Amino acid sequence: MASTQEEQQNEAGRHQEVGHKSLLQSDALYQYILETSVYPKEPEPMKELRELTARHPWNIMTTSADEGQFLNMILKLINAKNTMEIGVYTGYSLLATALALPEDGKILAMDINRENYELGLPVIQKAGVAHKIDFKEGPALPVLDQMIEKGTYHGTFDFIFVDADKDNYLNYHERLIELVKVGGLIGYDNTLWNGSVVAPPDAPLRKYVRFYRDYVLELNKALALDQRVEICQLPVGDGITLCRRIS
Repeated sequence: MASTQEEQQNEAGRHQEVGHKSLLQSDALYQYILETSVYPKEPEPMKELRELTARHPWNIMTTSADEGQFLNMILKLINAKNTMEIGVYTGYSLLATALALPEDGKILAMDINRENYELGLPVIQKAGVAHKIDFKEGPALPVLDQMIEKGTYHGTFDFIFVDADKDNYLNYHERLIELVKVGGLIGYDNTLWNGSVVAPPDAPLRKYVRFYRDYVLELNKALALDQRVEICQLPVGDGITLCRRIS
């Protein structure tokens, strides 16, 4: 009985950080990473936007601080200049991207909810990077189809980040693979989906987790078989899979 109570206490103590999507086994270890390596290096605008987002009722949707740091580093390593983001929310990952890009860098940002984006927009403007962002409100698929049909956008994006409707991830992939350049990266967020990818069929899952779980599993299998990309799946945040286009 004592061990069961201890396990319950440990479980209750996990994942208390707002926006916490880490798959690490202890909150203490995650806090160590945040307090030792993430928060001390977090740019002030990102800190401000993170704290603003924490007060929003849907804050679980935000990109975690450690993942924001990871994205910022990746963008600098590949010298990205022309990028895309599908799924913006209040713009934490968008700000991480904008801060990493050169002064003339560009981000095509798409989300179905402008209101959430505008919550974070004053922080983005204050950071001096709003001019890099072209925000489009509405579903992304029609925009992607138009870009492909036009023909001038093929292979023009250095980096694309997707954190949106999981049931459309494969639909996005079939379009984005044409728009990202050879050697460019596509990052798919939430590919470990609260750890549910290894949960037994009868596991007690939150309704939204169960609903999207099969779509995430399908995506992971498809990416592993896709000969057009090299992939690397990392347990950062809720799992992120990087796809490098090779053909």
